[in-house]
Amino acid sequence: MSSLPPNVHVSRHPSLKAKLSQLRSRSTAAHDVKSLIHDISLILSCEALAANISPAEGAKDHTPLGFEYTTTTTHPQTMCIVPILRSGLAMVDATQAMLPRSVPVHHLGMYREQSTLAPVEYYNNLPNHVPDPQNPAASSASSLAIVVDPVIATGGTCIAAIQTLREWGAQKVLVLAVVGAADGVRKAAEEWPQGTELWIAGLDEKLTPKGMLEPGLGDIGDRLYLTVGK
Repeated sequence: MSSLPPNVHVSRHPSLKAKLSQLRSRSTAAHDVKSLIHDISLILSCEALAANISPAEGAKDHTPLGFEYTTTTTHPQTMCIVPILRSGLAMVDATQAMLPRSVPVHHLGMYREQSTLAPVEYYNNLPNHVPDPQNPAASSASSLAIVVDPVIATGGTCIAAIQTLREWGAQKVLVLAVVGAADGVRKAAEEWPQGTELWIAGLDEKLTPKGMLEPGLGDIGDRLYLTVGK
C-alpha cells in the first residue's frame, strides 16, 4: 500500500478486518450487511473518538450508597454526526453509541453525476448552514462534525462534505468510512489537512472507470435497501 497523508488512519483491528472481509462477499444477505456495517462502525468510531475527544471533570453526583463522586464529561462540548444519504444512515447508531451523550444528526444528501462522477448536493439540513458575515459569532456549527459514509471512491463527495462543514463553521471534521479508494482518500485528506482526519476500516488501490472500488463492496446503498437493478 502506497504512502498516505498523516491525517489518514487505516484500522489494524483484526476483528474489523475479518468483518470487512465478510461484508465484501456477494453472498452476504441485506440483514447481515446492515449488521456488519454497524459492527465495523462501532470499532472504527471507538478508535477515532478515542483520539479526538478528551475527558473532563463534570458536576458532583452520588452513588446509590450515598457516596459523592465527580462525574466525567467530554470535550469538545458540541459535536454532531453527519451521515451522507443514503448509506451513511447505517453508521449513525453505532457512532452515536460510542459518544457519552446523544448529539444532533444533520443529514447531507449527495449523489455522483453519472457522466462526470462529480458530486451534486440535493439535501442539506445543517442548521443556519448559510453563514452570516455580519455576525459570525451566531454560527450554530458544532466544534466537531463526524461525517459517516461507508465508501469513499473518487473522493468527490467526501471533499464536498468537508467544504460544506468548513463553511458552516465546524472547527474539525472527522470522516469515518468502511472502505476507501486510496487515491480518493488522499484527495479528501488534502482538502483541509489541518482540520480533517479520515478513519478508514479498509483501503483498496483500484477504482473502475465507473467509479467503483475493486474489490470494494459493490453499491452498498443498494445492498442495504434491496434496490439492486433499480
